[in-house]
Amino acid sequence: MSAFDADVLVVGGGPSGVAAAIELRRRGTKRVVLLDREPALGGATRHCSHSPFGMIEFGRVYFGAAYGRKLTREAEKAGIEVRTGHSVVELADDGSLLVASGRGLERLTAQRVVVTTGAREKPRSARLISGDRPIGVVTTGTLQSYLAFHGLLPFQRPLIVGSELVSLSAVLTCLTHGARPVAMIEPRAHAVARAPLTWFPTVMGIPFHRGADLVDIIGRTRVEAVTIRKHGATETLACDGVLLTGQFTPESALFLQSSMGVDQGSAGPVVDQYGRSLNPRYFAAGNVLRAVETGGWAYREGRAIAKAVADDLRREPDAGAAVPVTFDAPIKLVVPNILRRASAPSPAFRHFQLRVLQRVRGRLSLEVDGQAVWQAGGTWMPERRVLVPIPPAAPQAQHVHFRFREEE
Repeated sequence: MSAFDADVLVVGGGPSGVAAAIELRRRGTKRVVLLDREPALGGATRHCSHSPFGMIEFGRVYFGAAYGRKLTREAEKAGIEVRTGHSVVELADDGSLLVASGRGLERLTAQRVVVTTGAREKPRSARLISGDRPIGVVTTGTLQSYLAFHGLLPFQRPLIVGSELVSLSAVLTCLTHGARPVAMIEPRAHAVARAPLTWFPTVMGIPFHRGADLVDIIGRTRVEAVTIRKHGATETLACDGVLLTGQFTPESALFLQSSMGVDQGSAGPVVDQYGRSLNPRYFAAGNVLRAVETGGWAYREGRAIAKAVADDLRREPDAGAAVPVTFDAPIKLVVPNILRRASAPSPAFRHFQLRVLQRVRGRLSLEVDGQAVWQAGGTWMPERRVLVPIPPAAPQAQHVHFRFREEE
């Protein structure tokens, strides 16, 4: 009889975690236990009152809550042991987890652990926004949770800060629940989300100010107004709330508090091309790796890494020597962050995923042991995925580096 509580423990019940658990079962892993701190599976999709979710993975479009229920049904159908209301508080070096639930603390063991804890938006405190501290300053996720689980709308005329894809979700959430945003502002000179999606606020009659910063929030008990600065001039806008959108960061506190730590660029765990972390017992998938991708992308990534985990179960956990993937500014992050010599015929990641810090024009190249093996020029935008194929020779190299040369 196995001394482990499970063959694989999956931490996080969003799209990536559920997909990983299902794929592990499909590949013959006998006991897969899925842990989630929330009362139901689905992750952030549970409080999204809009579509589309599920088109690629399930062949039809779901609204967020329905997509969460679909994930639950698929997990049950696959024979996964689901434990909701369970919060992991420690990743131990031996691969065991300290878990808190209504029954108290317990330690669970497994041959491998897959961490899929997702990402979160930066709250006001992390954005260093000055001003009063009234009620009505929330993130998109908080707003959608208020509405989905409590039927509460904290404002009627909010200011929306940010122009990422989730910002458009925020606009849609407001409009479908009777709130009318007074404006949307974006500190950068260009919108982060792609056109034509960024036309949506203007089409709906919501002023969209690019190159504008939020400098003050006014109001003692509730938000009464905000001050924004655009092109050096300040303007006061009357509103009753501030909706902070985007600026996601991986929910990687478990790694940060462990001996594995996190990558300085991605703020997520360091992983190789198989999704394996610095500790070979731990793998990671989804938005905990880097912020931020769609639910569909996270689902597919969870499946891919589960395949690598299923193969890894056939051998003893062995990380092997790693080659760091380095990069020049203004590149923000690269995932996978390290490469290891091939331990399986098919890696989970076939491409490097890159992000840049700001809008830049120039030539991006990948060098393997000093030789350029890939390059492309153009205008690179922040928070937009850049995919670069991982060369077959890269895991055997001594140096893997992304170089950037700016062009006028």
